[in-house]
Amino acid sequence: MTRLQEHYDKVVRPNLMKEFGYENPLQVPRITKIVVNMGVGEAVQDAKKADAAASELSQITGQKAVVIKSRKSIATFKLREGQSIGCKVTLRRDRMYEFLDRLVTIALPRVRDFRGLNGKSFDGRGNYALGLKEQFVFPEINYDQVDQIRGMDICIVTTARTDAEAKALLKGFDFPFIN
Repeated sequence: MTRLQEHYDKVVRPNLMKEFGYENPLQVPRITKIVVNMGVGEAVQDAKKADAAASELSQITGQKAVVIKSRKSIATFKLREGQSIGCKVTLRRDRMYEFLDRLVTIALPRVRDFRGLNGKSFDGRGNYALGLKEQFVFPEINYDQVDQIRGMDICIVTTARTDAEAKALLKGFDFPFIN
């Protein structure tokens, strides 16, 4: 059991039960999965860039990344059906908690000019999305071996029904919200 899982069971869950008045511990919202997505538009010209992005994403998350292929052709972007255009990783259980721990304690404080996360980036159903502009905030990435700076989207999917419940859940995991 990871550090954040124990923290959830011993601290976050009882606090949320008190705050929102849940009778059953299974009613308390929890994080179900984290999806890390990296779009690679340059892969249209060079297919090796998608593989490089997938390997970097695998280093960051500790799980093999899946290369995403386009579903349809778009002539203005010179994109054909079946070309590689990105990569993603879906994290669950222990790897999800380990990634969340590294994100909050190591990666976010290393972001340049970081003041906090936007507290309004919820989707209305309790899921939270954030974007990072560069992959260097993670210590697993070696600066000298990277060919290009790429950003990534991180979506945290919860069982919360409202944004207030999800925000309270993520605050329990020490997410640095500014509003």
